[in-house]
Formats: sequence, structure tokens, C-alpha cells
Amino acid sequence: MYSIRQEQIREYIEEKNVVTIKELQALFPSVSLMTIHRDLDALERLGAVVKFRGGAKSVRLAGDPDFNVRMRENNAGKTAIARKALTLIQPHSSVFLDASTTNLALARALPDINLNIITTGPSIALELCRLHNPVVTLCCGTINRKNLAISGQNTLEMLEKINIDGAFVGVSGCSVDAGFTCGMEGDMLVKRLVIRKARTSVAMCGHEKFSCLMPYTFAQVTDVDYLITDGDVPDAFAQAAKAANVTIL
Repeated sequence: MYSIRQEQIREYIEEKNVVTIKELQALFPSVSLMTIHRDLDALERLGAVVKFRGGAKSVRLAGDPDFNVRMRENNAGKTAIARKALTLIQPHSSVFLDASTTNLALARALPDINLNIITTGPSIALELCRLHNPVVTLCCGTINRKNLAISGQNTLEMLEKINIDGAFVGVSGCSVDAGFTCGMEGDMLVKRLVIRKARTSVAMCGHEKFSCLMPYTFAQVTDVDYLITDGDVPDAFAQAAKAANVTIL
């Protein structure tokens, strides 16, 4: 939980977008430099701000972390989410996997069954090459070197022509008010489209994402059929999911 001072720091950074340590010291003259750094460290762990040398900035300016960074985060949680997701995948169905690292964990856990798998993740497509039975389609488009995801107008046009039984979509941040969020506009457009087209939409959200807010909302709680997580769901979010008839796994 935030202290009152940490909440004031977070609000100040949200208002200013980017602040320096000197600004924060001036804002709280009775607080030591070390305490300011500790407050920023705590806020960064919660996903509320992004700290850099000499200051901090709003998460709205940060976007998603690099793919290699995300690959090191909460791997046990991603594996737990992947196991739950497997229960929703039926043989001979058409499945979309976005480029999230949670979906990479799902690709690693998939059994060798007959599926049509569409993905915007080159890493996911390569992982699926170990299997013999699924037909794997890698979407065309422009690859983002930061998150190793394919997006763009060509991607959207291709996905418009594909029928999807189940869409499995990674979440970078979520809240009752903002819904499900991500850090890049191209990813937002892809996620929004496949959720609209899929017969069943599944949001996959690590427990730490409930304290994060990213710039782009791609869906509200009411837009998905399932929410899969690896931990407890905040009461307000659980109540919203129940009201929307969303199943939490």
C-alpha cells in the first residue's frame, strides 16, 4: 500500500509527467534524499512510476518493458496461467495468441494436437515449430524490436479475414476504471480487433498487473469471457467481472 507521501509523489509525477529528484526534495523539504529514493523504488515496484537516473516519469510515457525484461518477470505465474489456459483449448479449433510472454509460456505448454494457431509473435511461432500437428500462421506486418510483436495495417487487414474460436491476449495493466491496458498503440489495435472477432476472448493477467496502468485501453471487463490470473483478484475487479459474467480462473 502507498503511504500518504508516496501517493502525493505519484500524483505529482502524473501531473508533471517527468520530474527530477531535486523537484521532489523541494516538494518535501523535511524528507531525506534517501527516503525520496526509497519512495520512488516502492512506487516503481508497484508499477506506478518509472524511475531513471536523477528523477522519475509517469508510466504513461514508459510503454511496455523490453521483451527480454518481460521474459525474466514472474515466470512461475506465467506457467500457472498457461496451464489454466490449456483447459480452454479444444482440438481442431482456431486459436489466436498475441505476442505476450504469457502466450510464449502457453506455446511451450501446448500438447501436439490439431489446431489452427494464428499469432503476432515470431518467438511464439518459432516455439510452436517443435510440434507437428498444429498449423501455425504468423501474421504479416511490421515487427517492433522492443516487444517482438507484429502490428500495423497489414496485420489488421489479415486478421479481419480470419475466423477465431479463441483469442488469448496478454495484459500489461488493468483496473476497473481503465479496463485492460497495454503500452503500445499497435498492440492495442491488434488486441481490440481479435477480442471483437473471437467467439471466446481470454485475458491473461499476472497478479502484479492489477497495480499497473498503461497508456492504451484495448478492452473493458465486459468485453472478455474469461480472466486468467495467477493470484488473488482485487475485490473491486472481481465484483466487476462477476457483474459482467466473466469467469475468473
